[in-house]
Amino acid sequence: MILRKEVMAKIEEIFKRYGFDPFETPVLEYWETVRGKLGEEAETKLMFIFPDFMSKEWYTLRYELTFPLARYIAMHPETPLPFKRYHIGRVWRHEEPQKSRYREFWQCDADTVGSPYPEADAEIIKLNIEVMRDFGFQEFTVKVNDRRLLTGIFEEELGIDNPLPVYRSIDKLDKIGEDGVRADLLYKGMHEDLVDKIMGLISVRGEFEEVSENLRGVKNEKVLQALSHLEEIFSILEEKNLLFDLSLVRGLEYYTGPVFETVVKEPRIGSLAGGGRYDRLIGLYSGRDVPATGVSIGVERLIDAGLELGVFNLNKKSYIQAFVVSVRRESWRYAWKVAEILRSGGFYVSLDLMRRNQSNQREYARKLGTEVMIFVGPKEEENETVTLYRDGKRKSVPLRSIVSELSAFLS
Repeated sequence: MILRKEVMAKIEEIFKRYGFDPFETPVLEYWETVRGKLGEEAETKLMFIFPDFMSKEWYTLRYELTFPLARYIAMHPETPLPFKRYHIGRVWRHEEPQKSRYREFWQCDADTVGSPYPEADAEIIKLNIEVMRDFGFQEFTVKVNDRRLLTGIFEEELGIDNPLPVYRSIDKLDKIGEDGVRADLLYKGMHEDLVDKIMGLISVRGEFEEVSENLRGVKNEKVLQALSHLEEIFSILEEKNLLFDLSLVRGLEYYTGPVFETVVKEPRIGSLAGGGRYDRLIGLYSGRDVPATGVSIGVERLIDAGLELGVFNLNKKSYIQAFVVSVRRESWRYAWKVAEILRSGGFYVSLDLMRRNQSNQREYARKLGTEVMIFVGPKEEENETVTLYRDGKRKSVPLRSIVSELSAFLS
């Protein structure tokens, strides 16, 4: 929990650095409010949906943090735009728990509502990259695509009027591989020639300039809009970690433009972050479309990957900086006084509450990983001093200067 809170605090600091302000919504939503917004798979397999036996209303646990934001904007049309918010909170999925897939986990979202322009998407992607770099991840890739690009090609070149079933299959690529996606598309009734074309299309990835050059011959308005939008994003960012990848679709149905995901080569645990543009989601609530774009960072996956890669560790077991050890029982009130002075000075301090002997107090402090032990006994009480101990070093200091002395001892 200490590691998780430190990770979330660092992400929050980056969000604030980019001008985003905090936001919160209830963990419960009316099912009627959410239904039809997230797609078939989410709503039939992955959401917790249940009735309240008292009110007879149907509710759902918060599946993700974007649609509550959309509902808020729809309810508050007077909100100044762009509205830049971050939201750090728990979400729930009706998953079968396994490595890096949880039923309850934390997401850190940042969204910009009101701007239809590529610079808003670029800022969101840049924020995502900065999170990865600030934590020390080296080998990571941000895969970028645009829903309009695939939709235009599917319509113009392949004659697919409703691409959503195709998107759902492609979105499983990391889980089931190319053979699994091919089998899924065939199962849905598509003939082999069409499936071959789809598989060939989603195998295209690389530098934006190189890949996009081969797509400019497609005279479809959606394709041209997507390429123009992506071209600006890539020109703004100029990041080596970016990859233009036509296999990226993102599973949620509300995406309308650029989409992206952040992955690491190892361990293979899926995306650590992802997001994109959803210009029509707010309109589902208000009847008035409002452009929006955002990113969601999965805290547990970020930690899981970081622990395997050595970016994080679990060495810190407690916040306690100092533990006051009573050498004898009669010195306990003096120990209490010492602890109060240090707490008032801003230190994280604990002391014995179990009436243990000195040896057991020291053992307990060691198990917590306490940085400094502070010994008090009859001698220290008489002289109004304490004895600081850390890594084999001892120092007797006056009680009146203990705050400055402990600060120096810790540093």
